[in-house]
Amino acid sequence: MNKIDELIKLDNKKYQTKYRKVLKMINQFDKICVFRHIRPDFDAIGSQLGLATFIKDNFPNKDVKVVGENHITLTPNCFPYMDEVDDSWFDNDFLAIVVDTSEKKRISDDRYKKAKYLIKVDHHPNVKPYGNIKIVDEYSPAAGEMVAKMCLSFKNCVLTKEAARWMYIALAGDSNRFKFSTTTPTTFAVAKQLLETGFDIGEVHRKMYNKKMDSLEVTRYVLNNFKVSEHGVAYYILNDEQLKKFNLRPEQGKDNINLFDGLEGIKIWVSITEDKDENVYRVSIRSAITPIDKIATKYRGGGHECASGAKLKKYSEIDKLIKDLDNLLI
Repeated sequence: MNKIDELIKLDNKKYQTKYRKVLKMINQFDKICVFRHIRPDFDAIGSQLGLATFIKDNFPNKDVKVVGENHITLTPNCFPYMDEVDDSWFDNDFLAIVVDTSEKKRISDDRYKKAKYLIKVDHHPNVKPYGNIKIVDEYSPAAGEMVAKMCLSFKNCVLTKEAARWMYIALAGDSNRFKFSTTTPTTFAVAKQLLETGFDIGEVHRKMYNKKMDSLEVTRYVLNNFKVSEHGVAYYILNDEQLKKFNLRPEQGKDNINLFDGLEGIKIWVSITEDKDENVYRVSIRSAITPIDKIATKYRGGGHECASGAKLKKYSEIDKLIKDLDNLLI
């Protein structure tokens, strides 16, 4: 193991007791399954694969699985396919580690319920606590940062290039390439430690952000149809008709949200996507500075101060949501 940066050591002090318990559980169980949330993003899968790879590298006799639905666009170009695990595997005692998932109902695979012991590692507000061990830091930019710091704290363990690469994808993805205000000096210390393992950062970013040519048609539609409120809330709406036209799934509706990041006069930016299967409108909200999480909570969602999600039950709620966000900027 490389020498650990002093900032990471300092940040890890408050979690040392929990880290020791996690390591004890990893040693105790022969079977370990790493879970994460539904409709996964860079952080969910990156932290999941990073932790699973780390355990495999340092405990080669353990039977380690990763489960959940595959990413609609990033699998297999950026991420490998998840393990296909027979139900019988979960009948015997196993350890479940859930990353980047705020509450149980969002865990992508109900078989976590069969676990003998459950560990939670997450950076979302701990509104609905669960797990025998809870390592939660809502001020961390990514679960990937938390997983990396925890793994680095384990003495006599190695952090391989592959494990570090997954953790970096998680960290860079959820911090929007280190642009969100939750990014700290410790975040860069973690990124430095991960990069020192020797993976190709250029290749990583190419795989993370590579897009197909036809995605430009969606971008063009968004740029031709977005609106801006009086005080600087930019938003676009993709209804079911547009999703079918562009051959998109509802979870892809937010892919263009960061087009508005950094534009003068735009302080909050929002994507609104119809989901016919669940009869809701899915909302992603981002902000440069202004906290928007309370508005997200009001509309059946939540998240971080400057990056949250919500759900609208009907189209008429869109104007109310935009008005509430606009009022934050007065």
